[in-house]
Amino acid sequence: MERFIEKTMYASRWLLAPIYVGLSLGLLALALKFFQEVFHVIPNVFSMGEADLILVLLSMIDMALVGGLLVMVMLSGYENFVSQLDVDEGQEKLSWLGKMDSSSLKMKVAASIVAISSIHLLRMFMDARNIEPEYLKWYVIIHMTFVISAFAMGYLDKLTKH
Repeated sequence: MERFIEKTMYASRWLLAPIYVGLSLGLLALALKFFQEVFHVIPNVFSMGEADLILVLLSMIDMALVGGLLVMVMLSGYENFVSQLDVDEGQEKLSWLGKMDSSSLKMKVAASIVAISSIHLLRMFMDARNIEPEYLKWYVIIHMTFVISAFAMGYLDKLTKH
């Protein structure tokens, strides 16, 4: 009976595989949204103001960072919790693949969230004339919460490794 329970629990890790496939579909949706933005910007680039163009570009950078975050979580999570990825010898392999444990993945996710939040906050400041000061204050507070949380996670991680 114990052996059956252990095998069942170990096999249940495969329930995560569809979740990681779902993240790849989310990446596809993000790519479609990114190129939709590109197709909106290109015809209007000469009629847009500099600030408006920068806001659109920051939004695109935001999407690229989220895409990178999705890839990191999808591949590292699969390798850490489901099964090792079999990359053929002649195929291109990401340098960090197989080297990122769940702790370092959490740190990368926290750092990515801070970077994404920073870009979002910069977008808010560039459009500050159209945003209530109360909302700006909350954006800063939320961003600082992300920064402090990421710093605290890094500090705790450093403490536990020594």
